[in-house]
Amino acid sequence: MQTNFTPDQLRDPAMASSEKILRTCVHCGFCTATCPTYLLLGDELDSPRGRIYLMKDMLESGKPASPEVVKHIDRCLSCLSCMTTCPSGVHYMHLVDHARAYIEATYTRPWHDRLLRWVLASVLPYPGRFRFALGAATLVKPLKGVIGGLPFLGRRLEAMIDLAPAKAPARSPLDQPGTFKAHGERRGRVAILSGCAQPVLKPGFNEAAVRLLNRHGVDVVQPKGEGCCGALVHHMGRDEEAHGFAKRNIDAWIAEMDGEGLDAIIITASGCGTTIKDYGFMFREDPDYAEKAARVSAIAKDITEYVTSLTLMEPVRETALVVAYHSACSMQHGQAIRTEPKTLLKQAGFTVKDVPEGHICCGSAGTYNLLQPEIAAQLRARKVANIERTKPDLIATGNIGCMTQIGKGTEIPIVHTVELLDWATGGPMPETLEAAGFGKRVSPPLTIAAE
Repeated sequence: MQTNFTPDQLRDPAMASSEKILRTCVHCGFCTATCPTYLLLGDELDSPRGRIYLMKDMLESGKPASPEVVKHIDRCLSCLSCMTTCPSGVHYMHLVDHARAYIEATYTRPWHDRLLRWVLASVLPYPGRFRFALGAATLVKPLKGVIGGLPFLGRRLEAMIDLAPAKAPARSPLDQPGTFKAHGERRGRVAILSGCAQPVLKPGFNEAAVRLLNRHGVDVVQPKGEGCCGALVHHMGRDEEAHGFAKRNIDAWIAEMDGEGLDAIIITASGCGTTIKDYGFMFREDPDYAEKAARVSAIAKDITEYVTSLTLMEPVRETALVVAYHSACSMQHGQAIRTEPKTLLKQAGFTVKDVPEGHICCGSAGTYNLLQPEIAAQLRARKVANIERTKPDLIATGNIGCMTQIGKGTEIPIVHTVELLDWATGGPMPETLEAAGFGKRVSPPLTIAAE
């Protein structure tokens, strides 16, 4: 694609990076075949190719973003399916992230949109505030229908209430810094991301990861000062806030790397993993953080990536359960992790089924299901229908957002991949399966004969 940026514009590193990405695009349109919003809406401007034209015009002109551009960029899920499909290697993620930051800096949204985005940015990245907000959502659930009828914000407030669980789980021991020691001879030492929303909604995910890693001879440290990775606000164009979160994590992890050392930084939420692996790019021009961010990104790993490198131990129980594996967009497109989770589940004794149209987003996409609830609901219905076609006993995935989104559309239990791996190798049954009565359907632990 031909571009016409001025030399002054290209002195801005973000603009120079976007210009290179734009020039990579050859207009082929392969991306339209796998773009969820184009499949639903049929509008070229709601496809990656159409949005690239809009972003190019906006950035080249140097003018404030227009309502038309904002509408179509806001409809983008950042699922990155287009990047998997693109034969030319267009790095759409970096381009749309820059466009969102540009919109945030140049466009004044309607008051109700600004208010909602401020609330999300002020609550979701902070576990204490988020836990309080969930309690408030529980109290107003009986009024969901009335709230949904309010002008401007009603539909989105209703979506927020609908996605909130009936009750937040109890606090986890992982809520505070500390080290969880390996069982037997130590084979490694890792840090684990606690994050923001996940430890409030599903603290059992990291607990399962710690048990699994300890069982495989790995010390797990929860560093002091670590928290939200910045992904939620980063994808809302709020770069200053996102970089603030990221810097705190980088400082916490570098202290461990330069202290007792780390073999990896383990992430159990794939949306966070995609962003942390991109810290090196995010801070490439920062003289104080460029090198440190690159070091962090280099050892950031999804839990399934790291466990694959350890070699999973033999399962100690027979489950005979059929698992539909939902690969989160941030896992398969953002991190190109496609086979590892399924291979591990098979090694653990589960029968794994692929989901038809597995490359299409479920509609979660960070805060997307709160900001674009109508489109998100259509994508959820499509995803759930495809999952249910496989007739599984349960669903496994590696991202809290997908789990919350899909779980609202089906009665099939949905659990984290690491919970199943932990259970199969000696850990407790995942609470979701226990509540669904699976304890009566599966075999007790296998008896290991003495040699």
